[in-house]
Amino acid sequence: MKKILLVLAVGIFTFSCKSDKKVEVQNEEKTVEVIETPMVTLGEFGTKAGEFIGKEIQVTGIVDHVCKHGGKKILLVTDEGDAHVVSDERFDEALMGSEIKLVGVVLEERIDEGYLLKMEEDNIKSHSEGASNDEQFNTKKKHLQEYRDKMKKEGIDHISNYSLQYVSHKEVAVVTE
Repeated sequence: MKKILLVLAVGIFTFSCKSDKKVEVQNEEKTVEVIETPMVTLGEFGTKAGEFIGKEIQVTGIVDHVCKHGGKKILLVTDEGDAHVVSDERFDEALMGSEIKLVGVVLEERIDEGYLLKMEEDNIKSHSEGASNDEQFNTKKKHLQEYRDKMKKEGIDHISNYSLQYVSHKEVAVVTE
């Protein structure tokens, strides 16, 4: 019994010695920056895409084509322009003809002299190994020269081809003809 009273007395003494200090908690205002994904029309895509390389944008268009081979590419179109979209996953072929709002990351493929030399080398190798006929070889050769002529005419050292890496989409409407 003495032990219980002793423990009780020590507990009361300890409890009564605690200070009644009040801790003030300051309300901190946190600023959350909401970054809205910019909307780019397909008519502007070819000229504005360079401003958004590696960044997400939104585009709206009609799914004109779903790649039959792997299903991982689509072509979005409007009367003003188009954009190629690539994905790691297959697109549903049922999207064909649907108007969608798509979010994607802008990708750039640069065609410069180094790229053209590599393509030229591949074309020669392919032709010499019999993988392409004379017509295919000459068509490719002509196409590569057209790139060179365009760069020379415009005084630029590369041509940029832009596409989108798929992030997400939502269907806006199904277009029926």
